[in-house]
Amino acid sequence: MIRLHADGRSTWLAQGADGRALAGATHGLPPAQAVAQAAGVVVFVPASEVLLLETAAVAKNRAQLVKAVPYALEDQIAQPVEELHFALAPKVEDGRVGVAAVAHARLKAWLAVLTEAGVHPDAIVPEVLALPVGGLLIEQDKAELRLAAWRAASIDVDFLSDWLEFANDGSLPQIDVYDARVAPPLALPVKPRAYHERQRDPLALLASGMPGEPALNLLQGDYAPRHRSAPVARLWRMASMLAGFALVLAFAQAAMERYALARQSDRLDAAMRGILLEHFPEMEKVAGEPAALMKSALARLGGSDASGGAMYALGRIAPIVGSTTRVTTRGIEFRNGVLELSLTAPDVPTLDTIRERLTTVPGLKVEVTAANPGANGVDGRLRITGGTP
Repeated sequence: MIRLHADGRSTWLAQGADGRALAGATHGLPPAQAVAQAAGVVVFVPASEVLLLETAAVAKNRAQLVKAVPYALEDQIAQPVEELHFALAPKVEDGRVGVAAVAHARLKAWLAVLTEAGVHPDAIVPEVLALPVGGLLIEQDKAELRLAAWRAASIDVDFLSDWLEFANDGSLPQIDVYDARVAPPLALPVKPRAYHERQRDPLALLASGMPGEPALNLLQGDYAPRHRSAPVARLWRMASMLAGFALVLAFAQAAMERYALARQSDRLDAAMRGILLEHFPEMEKVAGEPAALMKSALARLGGSDASGGAMYALGRIAPIVGSTTRVTTRGIEFRNGVLELSLTAPDVPTLDTIRERLTTVPGLKVEVTAANPGANGVDGRLRITGGTP
């Protein structure tokens, strides 16, 4: 907790997590080690330098409200709004919002003093907001009174009694006096609810009045603190770098897979061409896809026509020939629409039975062209015609 005084002096103290001061206020600004150990830095500034106001929330959207508030308050401020920085309370209550106005030059001067000392505040708060409503802080030469949530007065001590007498029209709240002087208590025209004299540490008093988040932080908009978000920003940058690296790896993996697939495709093409040349050596000097060349070569032989030829004929006879295990197919030849089957059967009647069953297929003509006894039975040969639909 740091307090900047109107005369240029400053004091600071460290506050524990429970809101209690760890030690009394120290003159000057905190050393770098104390700042580095702090979880947050709050700076109190004089109420005489900040004007507290309240206005209707003219817009529901926060960004629009921030733009509209200066002009909604323009008639209550003598200074041009362009020269002022407006900070809004975090919450809108009953359709109204608290506002603090401070000169850009003054706020920049405070920040310059703090930056020079290595202090980067998380919040700058008008010190009167650390007092309760009705709280009156009296110091050697000034007094600050919080009249309402968003109304305050900064008064010269010599004129405090006159001011209270003039302002006592029934609108003053009940007053709690916190007198930080060593002099006897003041005789005030308004009877206070309580009079706390000899408050030796005003900063500790202010710090105890703000145990949590401040009611309003002047550091908004262009003045919003960025130093606390720097580690998060670094994490986001690191995350984006890792994401980019992962994307590069994905592209590299895809390229490697494509290369591997291309190599595999080349090997398959080479194997297909080897099979093509093994059966059709005359295709060695013919360029083209192996599959297409194979199809072309088979077409010339009459074996690749989907509507007829060897495949069509075999498709019609295969169910009959394959329905028995007593017959073994030794060879197949197809020339000029004639299919020749070389079979081995246990005897001539079995071979003839196969012939008879094949003749039941519409359009087929089957004849036995050879039936020679062999070591395993009868080696027969069947000639089948009419295979074209």
